[in-house]
Amino acid sequence: MSWDSMFRKLPGSRREPPGLEWRIWKKLPMLLLGGTLIPLFAYAYAYLFPDPGPVPLEKYLSLLGILVIAAIVTVWTAVFTLAIGCFVVRVMKGPAYVADQYPLIDADQPRAQPGPHREQSSNGRRQE
Repeated sequence: MSWDSMFRKLPGSRREPPGLEWRIWKKLPMLLLGGTLIPLFAYAYAYLFPDPGPVPLEKYLSLLGILVIAAIVTVWTAVFTLAIGCFVVRVMKGPAYVADQYPLIDADQPRAQPGPHREQSSNGRRQE
């Protein structure tokens, strides 16, 4: 089965011009690379040139490692979320496609006899 047989464009549909989503989409690889490498370089700098302070070096590096991992995971999550948003906007701006046929039962007026209904008695309870 080919893509052409599965997705038929709606006649007369038009494609919207690209906007902010394309500018963001093109910047995502650089954001991902920068958001990953900057924390890694910070950890490498702290490892190569440790700061002699009151905190033991192992504790300092382990805390910094946890912060670096948290920063990288946060950046990757943000970039992935932006990518999903850009993809959705790109799909919505694309041409319209013919969907599966769904027979709609439509009427201009409601039915004359709407079926069984419930009446309320004098004590406020419904009777069938």
